[in-house]
Amino acid sequence: MSLIFKLLSDPTRLKIIYILSKTPMCVSDIVEALDMSQSLISHQLALLREAKLIKVKRISRNAIYSLDDAHVLSIFNQALEHAEHEK
Repeated sequence: MSLIFKLLSDPTRLKIIYILSKTPMCVSDIVEALDMSQSLISHQLALLREAKLIKVKRISRNAIYSLDDAHVLSIFNQALEHAEHEK
C-alpha cells in the first residue's frame, strides 16, 4: 500500500493517471498531452505498470496504456475529492 501512495505522490505520475482515466493512450499521445520527453514518460509508465496501477495492451506495433482496474480510478478520485474539499 505504501508503494501505491509513493507512486501517486509524483505530479507527473498523477497526470498520467488522470489522462488515462479519460481514455487509453499510446506513449506518443501521452507525451504530446503532457508536453514531456518520451524517455521521462516511458520511465514513469514502467513504474506504474510494475505496481499494477496501469496495464498495457499490444495492438500490432502499438502499446496502449490504460488504468489497471476501477480501484485505481477510485483511489485517484477519492484523493482528488479530498484535496478539493480542503481548499
